[in-house]
Amino acid sequence: MQEILQRINNGAVRDRLTTLKKIILSEKEPPVVLPQYANNHIHTTYSFSPYSPTAAVYFARQAGLETAGIMDHDSIGGAEEFIAAGKIAGVATTIGLECRVSVEGTPLEGLTVNNPDQKSNAYMALHGIPHTQINYLQDVFAPLREKRNSRNKKMLEKINRLVSAYGLVLDFDKDVLPISQYAVGGSVTERHLLYVLGEKFSNVVGKHKIAAVLEHDFKISLSKKQKEQLNDPQNPYFLYDLLGILKSSLVEKIYIPATDECMHISDLSCLAAKTGALLCYSYLGDVGKSITGDKKAQKFEDDYLDLLFDVIQEQKINAVTYMPSRNTPEQLRQIQKMCRERGITEISGEDINSPRQKFVCEQLAEPQFTHLIDATWNLIAREKAETQRQLNKIN
Repeated sequence: MQEILQRINNGAVRDRLTTLKKIILSEKEPPVVLPQYANNHIHTTYSFSPYSPTAAVYFARQAGLETAGIMDHDSIGGAEEFIAAGKIAGVATTIGLECRVSVEGTPLEGLTVNNPDQKSNAYMALHGIPHTQINYLQDVFAPLREKRNSRNKKMLEKINRLVSAYGLVLDFDKDVLPISQYAVGGSVTERHLLYVLGEKFSNVVGKHKIAAVLEHDFKISLSKKQKEQLNDPQNPYFLYDLLGILKSSLVEKIYIPATDECMHISDLSCLAAKTGALLCYSYLGDVGKSITGDKKAQKFEDDYLDLLFDVIQEQKINAVTYMPSRNTPEQLRQIQKMCRERGITEISGEDINSPRQKFVCEQLAEPQFTHLIDATWNLIAREKAETQRQLNKIN
């Protein structure tokens, strides 16, 4: 699988798609299809992920998915490749974009909503984006990506101060940008900064010493599992495991609040209406033990769900997306109950930005979640219909 991943991650878009076609044509048997599963929230290299858009589609298909949805931060730059890969692989696709918004001036101001790093700020998702709007949305978010990079550079300066004693100096242009797709419309996130830090820092102190250094020098408490992962010389996901630890432990030391790179929630609502995309609130829920290892225990929306739903509905947000594998059964029952009582559409997706994360969420096979599969196909149908409606209007 690693060899295939390299083949469909490297080269230009045309090369990746050509390679995908060759790989699928050479298959003796296609993967077993598992229609009881879906995933509408797959990050690609256009934000942070081990997978190019082509690779994301391929591995979604390998996992048995009939459908796959791209969801990158502040970018829809990988969408056309994702759509093309879906056609080659026979996977139905849906495209989206994730971004953060300011909720200042609303009743949510001052609260920790669903962003672990910043109050009065929330993650939102544009789902089912009409294909006619890809270029427009890329243009809208281009200056926001640029402003985000200004903040990224300031955070990198803070990282450099943290590791200055080790003689380590990270350069944004030389070290961070090359591992991103920024040059072709992708975004640069905190994960890029911390991934580079992990890579360079482990080279300086030695991979075999990294766990001890984190605990002794940085006072980071590691679980038994985390120590085993970092101390395993054969661990193929070492840098991703280290990234998860750094993200949950160091972000608060280097984070600079996002301001002018974030739209106001009302502006994003207007943008969704203008483009025909489906605007969704991304439910996180209070975190106890983090499933993905990149979030510390923290309280989020669960104490004020009624207020949250009042605000999002006032902002004409009529859909909520959530990840069943990340929440407790009680949280999932509550969020479903709230959605049904208020006539809110439910959409599911499993956040894929690490090779350890599964493309398939096992819970979706349970009766409580089967409606999310229908919701996925409805989302795909809506996206196609709105794309065609807009094309007809142009013509």
